[in-house]
Amino acid sequence: MAGSLKRVLVLNGPNLNLLGTREPDVYGSTTLDDIAEELADLGSDLGATVEFRQSNQEGQLIDWLHEARDSFDGVLINPGGLTHTSVSLRDGIAAAGLPTIEVHVSNTPARESFRHQSVTAAVCIGSVIGFGKNSYALGLRALIDYLNAQ
Repeated sequence: MAGSLKRVLVLNGPNLNLLGTREPDVYGSTTLDDIAEELADLGSDLGATVEFRQSNQEGQLIDWLHEARDSFDGVLINPGGLTHTSVSLRDGIAAAGLPTIEVHVSNTPARESFRHQSVTAAVCIGSVIGFGKNSYALGLRALIDYLNAQ
């Protein structure tokens, strides 16, 4: 419903805890903590609370998706490398039944061929890729717009 405070879960997969130091030529110098802070502020401006989590464990991400069913309105997810390999994570997104947007800092189709296919995108309402840290903000804006239109 438009006007009510939305709850958004932001999930980050393997190796994203190293943003800011890992391959800065690909991922930039912004840390995951920086992105979390910016999203919290943006969420507040958009009428949403944002809960930000990261795990290097596939099962933890799936557990969080299952738990989100009863306490969140939507999910923003950067599955990291699991994007291209994890049918289990794909199924977890589908099972959660929440509007989900996939985001990526880098332009994955412009990278190595194994990064060209996303197994998780098909169960998301959309994807935002290649805009650096701004992919998160663009994804959050799109998700809030989608939720408010429901």
